[in-house]
Amino acid sequence: MKIPHEEIDIKPFAYAISLIDGKWKMHILFWLWKCEVMRYSEIKKALETVTHKMLSNKLKELETDGLVSRHEYPQVPPKVEYSLTEKGLSLMPILNTICEWGHQHIES
Repeated sequence: MKIPHEEIDIKPFAYAISLIDGKWKMHILFWLWKCEVMRYSEIKKALETVTHKMLSNKLKELETDGLVSRHEYPQVPPKVEYSLTEKGLSLMPILNTICEWGHQHIES
């Protein structure tokens, strides 16, 4: 049975995709999921080819969207750590399913 186009509510899907869209957001979420807390330099090193500007922008977007928490310590030099928020953690079962799918379908 085909559902008429007008009856399909795309909004929840579009919202979810908007939070994780792009090349780097899922990678950042993955590393924060696995490492729990990371400094900016650790994330940059883990992502290897990401530029400073791109990483900075994506972290700000993830923070604005409530998926990542940024904690700045008042010291010199500044120390900043990133971690997943409750909302970010709620995405991890989905990310885990993607990882499982990858394990099943990757060519060995």
